[in-house]
Amino acid sequence: MNEITDFLNTNIKALRTTDTVADAQDLFAEYPFSHFPVLEDGVYIGCAGSEDVELMDIEKTMDDIRFNFERFFVRDTTVWLDVLEVFAKNETNLVPVLSAENKYLGYYEITDIIKFFDQTPFLKEAGGILVVEKGVLEYSMSEVAQIVESNNGRLLGLFVSEASMDKVQITVKISLGGLSEIIQTFRRYNYDIITEHQEDAYLNTLKDRSDYLDKYLNI
Repeated sequence: MNEITDFLNTNIKALRTTDTVADAQDLFAEYPFSHFPVLEDGVYIGCAGSEDVELMDIEKTMDDIRFNFERFFVRDTTVWLDVLEVFAKNETNLVPVLSAENKYLGYYEITDIIKFFDQTPFLKEAGGILVVEKGVLEYSMSEVAQIVESNNGRLLGLFVSEASMDKVQITVKISLGGLSEIIQTFRRYNYDIITEHQEDAYLNTLKDRSDYLDKYLNI
């Protein structure tokens, strides 16, 4: 499987503060980006948004509109799930990538990160999906893993998929086999079983109903 940094893109040079708004408009007209990074003397200072740029005087420079820039980015060491979160939180299809020393390295595109996500065992390998719920102060990831593995299940992935002040829901993917025993053990440990699905139907629902993924996978 590829490393996420294999998807680092440098094909298009970042905008510079000396570039004009007209230059930025040309870039957004040619490429379907929602945002694009801007550098000042080689240093990343933020992302220009395509919608903002469209409203600006074409004779202005990017430096003139820098107060409109958004400051999101990831590091080259950021794990893929956190990268995906930055895409979602900022409603963007492009995220700049910086080194630990704040050097601009390039950018990730959402379509590439989704391809990476599709290659992970969480989606690629056959298994069953459980969504379990417990009090926010009572659950632990290590306990969830122990419940699965003590019943001869193989854990393919888990994450907190929903949270409130009182409860958390954890989505767990388990290799097929022993699912009934695993469910019963979760109940003995006072986890509520929110839902259980075989892999295909549940993952198809996740993909179909995710407005965010639908929006950017169609770019």
